[in-house]
Amino acid sequence: MTPIDTKRRVLMGAGLTLAGLPAASAQERPQPPRQMLSAAAMGARGDGRADDTAALQSAIDTALGPDGPGYLVIPPGTYRVTRTLRFATARGEKGDITRNHGILAHGARIRSAIADGSNVFEFVSEATVRFLLIEGLDILGSGRDGHGILLECEHTEHYLYNFCLRDVTVQGVGGDGARLMGNVFEGQIINTYLRDNRRNGLTLGHGARAGILSAIHAFGCVFGQNGRYGVDMINGCYDAAFHGCYFLLNAGHGLVASNGCTLLSNCGFENNHEAASSFDKGGPGIWLQGFATLIGCTAYSMFKQTRLIEAYVVDQLVMIGCSGSGDAAAKGAGLA
Repeated sequence: MTPIDTKRRVLMGAGLTLAGLPAASAQERPQPPRQMLSAAAMGARGDGRADDTAALQSAIDTALGPDGPGYLVIPPGTYRVTRTLRFATARGEKGDITRNHGILAHGARIRSAIADGSNVFEFVSEATVRFLLIEGLDILGSGRDGHGILLECEHTEHYLYNFCLRDVTVQGVGGDGARLMGNVFEGQIINTYLRDNRRNGLTLGHGARAGILSAIHAFGCVFGQNGRYGVDMINGCYDAAFHGCYFLLNAGHGLVASNGCTLLSNCGFENNHEAASSFDKGGPGIWLQGFATLIGCTAYSMFKQTRLIEAYVVDQLVMIGCSGSGDAAAKGAGLA
């Protein structure tokens, strides 16, 4: 564990005292009534033709703002956007959000017409944010945009935590399907599909400027057919766990964990390394440096994935009930 991670653990070990202070003070301030705002009330049409960018941005600002109802509902439909949908908190305590809030969008598709490499949706925390829920959102990229969803908190004194991405789909964006960076922790990604994106399905990382990502759990997610990796853990982050997730048909590795990975349980890795010219030029489903625990993970290949894992181990590696196999052109595929 690095000195900065040790420092972070000291902060977290105190019951997240620093992060908890805004929640206590928030209870003393009058809170607006908890309601739901419909994007339709702000003029969003969802007919697949109109440019709904301005209406959706206004709805996001109104719903998630300090005096807003907290939740934005995007009704079923196809919403065309031509620039980034972005919510950034105010800096410092005045920007704290410590109540339940978020976006509910079952049946709604955001169809990106962004062509300048900008992200489709960004949530940037310049304060302490808790209890964010993004549920049911479906993003279809243009291929010329950036990341589908960016959650970012590049600070040491502020946090984005106790959040959830649930039933989310991101396909076809020009960057990562989803990207979580900085002081982002104690979050869950559930039943989420990040497929056919030009870079990674999911990227997790400590902040480039500040912030330690940790305690991220993914449940029942699919990371497939992405142009680089299924999941990439960067900037030294390691504290993420994947449960019942599937990594398949990515151009490179299913998972790259360059500084270790806390846990993979009951995960499958199938036919990754699609960009390789042959089985001999392929590689493992998992590329790992550092440490990891794998329980009940499997690898299967018919093409270019050669084995479940390749690891440069400098700490403990635990593997229980894991297997690797192959057929057809990948009969030589194995475990490690």
